[in-house]
Order: sequence, then structure tokens, then C-alpha cells
Amino acid sequence: MAHALVLGGTRFVGRHTVEELLDAGDDVTIFTRGNNENPFGDDVAHVEGDRTDDGDLAAAATEVDPDVVIDCVAYEPRDVRVATRIFDDVDAYVYVSSGSSYGADHVPKREGKTPLCPYPDDGGDEEYSASYGARKAEGDRAVFEAAENGVNAMAVRPCVIYGPHDYTERLDYWIDRIASHDRILVPGDGTNLWHRAYVEDVARALRIVAERGEPGEAYNVADRRLVHLDGMVELIADALDTDVETVHAGNRELGMVDLMCSDFPLYRNPPHVLSTAKLAALGWESTPLDEAMERTVAESVDSDRDGRDLGPSREDEERVLGVLDTI
Repeated sequence: MAHALVLGGTRFVGRHTVEELLDAGDDVTIFTRGNNENPFGDDVAHVEGDRTDDGDLAAAATEVDPDVVIDCVAYEPRDVRVATRIFDDVDAYVYVSSGSSYGADHVPKREGKTPLCPYPDDGGDEEYSASYGARKAEGDRAVFEAAENGVNAMAVRPCVIYGPHDYTERLDYWIDRIASHDRILVPGDGTNLWHRAYVEDVARALRIVAERGEPGEAYNVADRRLVHLDGMVELIADALDTDVETVHAGNRELGMVDLMCSDFPLYRNPPHVLSTAKLAALGWESTPLDEAMERTVAESVDSDRDGRDLGPSREDEERVLGVLDTI
């Protein structure tokens, strides 16, 4: 039995990671600012602090003395450098990186072969959201450097994550649309590929890498079966036990009402696909897509999330459908 410290742990990836570690028989402590309620009650200890405060993080390391650290909330390279220095003697430090750290568009993206995003000289301060991939990539480099110095540090790179308790509401947009209407608009020709990762599979990947991964290595995590946007819509409809008609519209048609394909959640061009062979070699497997979507949809329907603010309104969608009906 290991004692794991999860930096983060109450919202999405961290919450599922805590559940995964508990199911594996580990003792778990979470380290958060306390802004969100601890969903685990007395089963999980909570140390309050700010992970960007070096003193808070060092105090947590002393208080908890963990065997394993899972870092779900490192968004700056400095966060990783500080953590790998403070936790330099743990059995495993696992950094939650991102598939966005890759700096090339070819597919599939492979660990150690596909180049990472360069880190800008200004640290990405000019456009914080646009520099996300570059910051995650620099965090990966901090992991590699720490491993060269003897720290048992590893990185896990998920692609876009979905599943229960997803506060981003990206998939909720599509679930709400399909649950509410029997005819919906899908951007492009429906073959758009943005590889996704079910959150429970990401949590399992973090545990497995902590147990079996090699220091200085990075591991992609994504659904082992890849489906395009139309396939995702079909999976959602099946989980809702409903039928939906999809109508495709490209930028030319959408432009008639001042929309574009990129206005829709989970649309991406060019395609983004990750190889997961390296992680699978450690014994990791992904959840069948229908099961993953059933769990995701069930929790979404019971929540108060709908994602409607993330994409075109139903009114705009109907305007486009009306235009296409006259062509």
C-alpha cells in the first residue's frame, strides 16, 4: 500500500484519480486551496494550501511524507520544477501534461518522436490560453531534467478529456443538443478527428505510470478506439436511447449566419491523434467507448450542466438548418 498525495483532487481528473487510488488500496491525501468541497469525506485526508506557494507545498511534503505524488494542477513550468525539487525523494512523481504539448500536426503523435512545442522567450505571457501547449511541453522538459538528476519523475499526456464531473462542459453541449432535439447541426463533414480520453482511463493511466513507469518518460493516454465527430454523436444518441438526424455544414454555409466550424465544441482541424501503444505496454487498457459514453451521459443528464454557452445557440443552428433546407 502506497501513500499518495494528489495535488488537486476535488473536481475532475484529480477526483477520478483519487477514486482510482482508493480502489487500488492506497492511502490518499489531497492538497487543494479548499475552494471546492472534499467529495470523499473522512476517507481522504485534506491538506489546505496553494500549490503555487513554495512554502505551502514544502509544508505539505513534510506533513504527508508521500510515496507517490500525482500533480494534476501544474500549469506553469515553474510548478513542475518546484515540485520535482520538493518531492525529489518520492517513489514516483507523475505530472499531468497534455497532448497539446506536441508541436507538430502529423498523426499519430508519438512520445519521443513527435517534437514538442517550443517555449516562447516571454513565457507565453502575451496570450495565456494560446500558450497552454507550450507551457505543458516545458513542464515535460522539467520532468526529463529532474529524472536526469535522479528524481523518479514521469509525465502523462492526455488528449481532450471527457467523462463524469467534466466542468469544461464541452461534451455537455452535444449531450444537451442531442437530448433536446431530433435534428442537429454538425460542423464540417462529420469526419473531424480530435482524439479524446475517458477520464477514468486517464486516472488509471496515472496510477499505472506511478507504479510501472520509467523515470524520464512520457506516456500518451487516449481512447484506444478513435471515432470522428459523427461517431461521437452516434455514441451519445445511443446512450440517450434516442435517434438524431445530423446535418453537416462547412464554413461557407455557416458563414451565412456569421458562424464557423471552430465555433462548435470538440471540433478541431487539423486532426489530433495520439499513439497509446507505449502506455498499453505497461498493461493499461481503455474502457469500451459505449460504456464510457453511457457513464458520461448519465452523469451529465443528472447535473445542471448543458454547455450551451460554449457553442452556437439553438436559434443560430435553426437559421443554418433553414438555409440548408432551401438549397
